Amino acid sequence: MPCKGKVAIIVGSQRDLPHAEKAAAVLKEHGIEYEIKVLSAHRNPKELEEYINVADVDLFIAMAGLAAHLPGFIASRTQKPVIGVPLNVALGGLDALLSIVQMPRGVPVATVGIDNAENAAYLAIRILRLCMEK
Repeated sequence: MPCKGKVAIIVGSQRDLPHAEKAAAVLKEHGIEYEIKVLSAHRNPKELEEYINVADVDLFIAMAGLAAHLPGFIASRTQKPVIGVPLNVALGGLDALLSIVQMPRGVPVATVGIDNAENAAYLAIRILRLCMEK
């Protein structure tokens, strides 16, 4: 299936939107279409699952702090690439980082540094280039 060149940026709460905007700025600068959604794996899992199933995107960037369930939740429900951004909400973000990188086999989440939304966008661009060049 051909690549559309579109990214979904998902955050679990409104307070995480400034991080989403940083990723969005990089994508916009490179002409990549994106959409931003606030959907929590804990507070509204049904809506999140519905969105994952209908999203007309090529990959997901998911940003989360604390237990950081969001990227793994998404990766367990799609075959599309998922990039996780651990956010510094507590413990310097190490709790979120470890939660995101320690996914079980078969549920891969590419992970960037703590609060590094920009790198998530750059990685998304590189992944998109692979499918858009075909």
